[in-house]
Parts: sequence; C-alpha cells; structure tokens
Amino acid sequence: MSNIIITGPNGFVGSNLLDYFSAKHVLSGISRAGSSHEKLVSTSWNELNVGALKNADVIIHLAGKAHDLQKTANDEEYFHVNYGKTKQLFDLFLASDCKDFIYISSVKAVADGVDGILKEDAIPAPKTPYGQSKLQAEEYLLSQTLPVNKRLFILRPCMIHGPGNKGNLNLLYNVVKKGIPYPLGAFKNTRSFLSIANLLYVFERLIGDASIPGGIYNVADDIPLPTTEVINTIAQVSGLKPKIWNIPQGFIVNLAKLGSVLHLPLNTERLKKLTESYVVSNEKIKIALAIKHFPVSSKEGLAQTIKSFHSK
Repeated sequence: MSNIIITGPNGFVGSNLLDYFSAKHVLSGISRAGSSHEKLVSTSWNELNVGALKNADVIIHLAGKAHDLQKTANDEEYFHVNYGKTKQLFDLFLASDCKDFIYISSVKAVADGVDGILKEDAIPAPKTPYGQSKLQAEEYLLSQTLPVNKRLFILRPCMIHGPGNKGNLNLLYNVVKKGIPYPLGAFKNTRSFLSIANLLYVFERLIGDASIPGGIYNVADDIPLPTTEVINTIAQVSGLKPKIWNIPQGFIVNLAKLGSVLHLPLNTERLKKLTESYVVSNEKIKIALAIKHFPVSSKEGLAQTIKSFHSK
C-alpha cells in the first residue's frame, strides 16, 4: 500500500483513479476548489508546501488546462497552469522524501498531426498553446537533476475515453443515434484511442513495480481504429444500423474549399480534423511493463464507453 497524492482529482481521469485506488492505497489530493470525493482529504494549490508532501510515496499530476476546441481560452493561462503549476509541484517533490512523480502530459506536446506512427523519439513541434505549455513543462522536469532514489515518469496519452466521458466519442454517438449518415466513409483515416481501464492499469503497474525505469512513455490502446469501424461499433452496441456514405473524396474536398470561402460548417480545416490519421505507438511502455498486450482491447474499451452513453 502506497501513499499517493493526486492533483486534479475532480476530473475524468482523477475521479476514475480515486475509485480504482481507494481500497488499495492511501489517497490525498491537491485541487483548486477542493475534492468532491467523500473520502479524499484535499489541499488547495494556495496552501501547497513541502509539508503537504510528508509521508507521500507517489505524486500523480493530472491537473492541467485542457485543450480548448472552441479557441476561447487565454493563451497565458495554459502556461500558468500546465507549466507553472507543474514546476511548483516538481520543485516540492525534489525537496521531499517522495519517490515517484508521474506527470500526465499529452501526445499533443509533440505533434498536432502525425505522418506514420508517433513514437517517443519524435522531435516535438507543437503548434497550439496547449501543446506548447505541456512541452515546456516536460522540458523543465527533464532539465532538473533527479536524485538516484527518485523516479520521473512523463506519460503522453492519446485521446482518453471511458464510461462517463463527455468527449468526441459522445458527439459521434449522438450522430449515430439520431440516424444521421456519416458522409466521410471514403476517407480511410485511423486513430489511436486510450481506454481509461488501460491507463489505470499503467498507473497500478508503475506504482507497484520499483524496477520499471522512469522516462517518457506514450500510452495508447494496442490497435488504432478507423473512424468507420468506430461508427460500426457504436451502431452495433446501440442496436442500430450504421449509415456510412462513401461520397468521392474529391467532391468532399471541393465542398470544404467552398465552405472555407463561404464560412460554412464544413471547411478545409474541419475536414482535415475529421479525416486525418493520428496513430500512436505504445511499444515502449509495453516493453517496460513486460507485456505483449494491454488488458482491455481497443474495441472492448470502445464498447464499454458506448454502453455508458446508451444507458443514459
């Protein structure tokens, strides 16, 4: 049993982590507004000092400013939260007796788009304040001298999903549920996903095995999924018939170009986001954990998430 401090305990990953670890470890939190979890004692960032880390074995740093798809966020806020708070916490970690620091970064700290397969040795070139602030935090962590008795893990997850998640999969689910045809079936894009169950498994293994070396690790499910397969799975789990239209790519591309000129919902930038591939390698983390496969398959994890939407 370990004493674990979790930042951002109220978020999607944090709340799942609390439920998963509550019977296995001693948990405490660091959050801006206090934790809503009934069994968690939480410290605010304003009260944070090295004494708050007393008796802690592990820090899991989840807190951060998420990527704003609406582009309404203040750019400086990304750096204040994602870099500044991480620096503050890591400095205290170095001055404490805590052994492990697990930082949840993002694949977007490396690349907004991927040609081929994204691996840990890719040269980072983020283009958004979100990705740039995550990378700046990574660079600070790696620039500090780490005592021999401490470990630093920088985890770069791809899109995390699971029961209760309200991300892009929920939007796609609503499209399928309403019987709206998916018109981009001619585009053969493939994306990596990460089931919350597999992420929790990674946390458990890192905490429980002192022989696993620290470092930078991508985290993704084993098999990336084509968007058409995601739609088929959503329909199958929901007892619906998938509606996928294979409209010629050239027609769609020209329509998007027109949309860019006329400021329509479908424009060139949005089409790229909908049809681009983003495949992430998880080989390094699997080698470190000495496993061949994650416990939950890509399709099984997707089905579990969709079932949670269907039960609402």
